[in-house]
Amino acid sequence: VAGLALDRAKRIVESGKDVFILLDGITRLTRSYNLAMPSSGRTLSGGIDPAALHPAKHFFGAARNTAEGGSLTIIATCLIDTGSRMDDLIYEEFKGTGNMEVHLDRRLAERRIFPAINIERSGTRREELLMDEETVKQVWLLRRMASMISSDSVNFAEATERVLDRLKKTKSNAEFLANLTKEV
Repeated sequence: VAGLALDRAKRIVESGKDVFILLDGITRLTRSYNLAMPSSGRTLSGGIDPAALHPAKHFFGAARNTAEGGSLTIIATCLIDTGSRMDDLIYEEFKGTGNMEVHLDRRLAERRIFPAINIERSGTRREELLMDEETVKQVWLLRRMASMISSDSVNFAEATERVLDRLKKTKSNAEFLANLTKEV
């Protein structure tokens, strides 16, 4: 089914439209390929066949922006910290292949802090190309501040709570970042 959805998405992109695929999740897709594909004769730690990684990587790697058509955006979830060596291996294989990573934090969700995003571990690759120099400096300052606040394991959620509180008080990202150094 995933392959059919991807083929359909590619045809729509070729017609000039933008397509968004949310894959929940790349871990399950890779596990499915591991069970369904014939064995290559090799097995990685965690019991996964290296051949099972290729189709999932191909799926995830299909995201692109075409000059003559539309764009294909793929966002995929990946399970981590499940205790499964296979899940850890799948995560390690896909980590760094995308343009951005959003790490959700179970501890924040358990405290009913939403969105439960781990600010320190989340980010966009080469974000300096997406923002002007001053904005990049402010974003990096935000990350450093969040890191300093949450370095204490007792107050791990405080950084996210502070960011959310400040976001509620501003009307735009620019205003939020401009006010970042106030009331520190």
